Amino acid sequence: MQLQRILQHCKNFITRKDGASGIEYALIAAMVAVVLVPFVPTISGKITTMFSAISGAL
Repeated sequence: MQLQRILQHCKNFITRKDGASGIEYALIAAMVAVVLVPFVPTISGKITTMFSAISGAL
């Protein structure tokens, strides 16, 4: 009885399609990260300058 339940869960896991959306979101996030990587040094410098200005003003 228990083995049948385990086998049924395994079959359900293999045939389910709802996990595909999670994989799609992960791929989209990875593509966005790849596109943003070249801009990180520029953005980082500007953020550092902004926080330095705020720190000086305080």
